Amino acid sequence: MNAVLQPRLDFRPMRLEDVDAIMAVEKTIYPFPWTAGNFIDSLTSGYSAWICREDGLMVGYAVMMLVLDEAHLLNIGIVAERQRAGLGGTLLDYLFQVARAAGARRMLLEVRPSNVSGCALYRHCGFVEIGRRRGYYPGHRSREDAIVMEREL
Repeated sequence: MNAVLQPRLDFRPMRLEDVDAIMAVEKTIYPFPWTAGNFIDSLTSGYSAWICREDGLMVGYAVMMLVLDEAHLLNIGIVAERQRAGLGGTLLDYLFQVARAAGARRMLLEVRPSNVSGCALYRHCGFVEIGRRRGYYPGHRSREDAIVMEREL
């Protein structure tokens, strides 16, 4: 009998000592990455911040702000070599559980229209477009709009 070993995923709260490893990933997957200060500020502000590990190795991370009955996804990243393997959806599913447990009834996010894979992931996970924020993101030549998306929890 041929047994196929499934990778083991686990989630744990993000810590300050994770920021260097997160920044190494962030700089490779986003054209305009968050700064280390953004992550540190999120942690010191008490935002819900998580590390996704596969067999003990960090493969993803996310930062979410919980306010009253809403969750706002601020940042999510999966290491480049593990993208398109279902980890983004799995991490989002975990965040949905965390948000629901905190009393959130919906999750919001912004995404660049040029982030085609991100837009597809969010739609696949049940998000719908509810608006646009003009000139929200920095760009190489000019600012880029943000698509505002929502998912009921």
